[in-house]
Amino acid sequence: MLLDLAQALSAINCASAVRQRARELLALADADALTGFRVARDELPKTTELIVTTIRTRYPHLRIPFHSRWRHFEVDGIDRWDAHAQRECAGDAMARARASIDLAVTSVLLDAGAGPHWRYTEANGRAHARSEGLAVASLDMFVSGLFSAEPASPLQAHAQALEACTATRIGEAMQVTAANPMVGLEGRAGLMRALAKALRARPDYFGAETPRPGHLVDYFVAQAPDKRIAAADLLRTVLDGFGSIWPGRERLGDVVCGYASLGDVWRHSAIQREDMTNALMPLHKLSQWLTYSLLEPLQACGFEITGLDELTGLAEYRNGGLLVDTGVLVARDSANLSVHHAPGAEFIVEWRGLTVALLDELAVLVRQSLGLDQHALPLASVLEGGTWAAGRIIAGRLRADGGPPVHIESDGTVF
Repeated sequence: MLLDLAQALSAINCASAVRQRARELLALADADALTGFRVARDELPKTTELIVTTIRTRYPHLRIPFHSRWRHFEVDGIDRWDAHAQRECAGDAMARARASIDLAVTSVLLDAGAGPHWRYTEANGRAHARSEGLAVASLDMFVSGLFSAEPASPLQAHAQALEACTATRIGEAMQVTAANPMVGLEGRAGLMRALAKALRARPDYFGAETPRPGHLVDYFVAQAPDKRIAAADLLRTVLDGFGSIWPGRERLGDVVCGYASLGDVWRHSAIQREDMTNALMPLHKLSQWLTYSLLEPLQACGFEITGLDELTGLAEYRNGGLLVDTGVLVARDSANLSVHHAPGAEFIVEWRGLTVALLDELAVLVRQSLGLDQHALPLASVLEGGTWAAGRIIAGRLRADGGPPVHIESDGTVF
């Protein structure tokens, strides 16, 4: 069936497309038919054991929260957000949800890898790197009112204030200096300005008079008066509402049909279709992580999220690094592990796609080992418990800087 542009965009902008095409790559890997990696399934039990050990160490009670931005705000066991939210939102659940979503969106978009040298030091003297550092820095930026157009109400993110974000302002707030360099600073500032445009472009999602991400709460109240939202629909809303912020990479369409720019969607020659989505491998890592990060604010104001496991695992360097470091994914040419690759390189797209498919399989194995079902241990909790933490642990054992085994050139907009 030939698809028009709108149909093709809908077909590619969903979690089911990520999962289906990732599984196609894994089937080819099982047939030894990929050029970048082969799969060593006999290493899956060892990988499962590491994940299970990590889960039991971090969450011995086996009550595991979702993998989301909120975990990073709680680094060192300190809940940095709750005191601010309680003080400013005064028990108003909807106001708190709006503020929480404003924070989650800006923080997730600022989270692309900072590089191995950058650190952020809190006022209490605690220093943090990588994801935790970016989370704490972005939280401090948010509560300072950097993203608010109303000085008396700092816990907001308005289009007007986001439009004023520059690399200089972001760099100063994130303590970037020559001695404390950050990768992709311009890209981060660009995403904040692009977010402002996206907010203004969709008043139905974000409000007309003072556009802000938090108005998604009001949109969902209107759309779902029973307060039930399917996770897949939440992701579609995220992709639709925020999709325009991503820098132009792959484009969908042609001169006749028109074009649509895509975000975390790349090309892999093994993905075959007889329509305009041919060779496209969607991954939607940041959009899905943002979706995971919206779950708790929505649940806190009474929403029920259904079909949670329709979302996929995240195709990022901790999950993918775990698979390489435990020997499940083996690079056909080891030289590919010692050089930096562009995000769109087929070697990287293959690695990330295989990661998504194998995370589904690992989730089943982990549940079996722990004696839990999908309801008690959804994929979002396997990631948190879990694969992401285990990936960091084994990276720290194998490399002095704790970095990933595969290297990607970051522009501040991918990871």
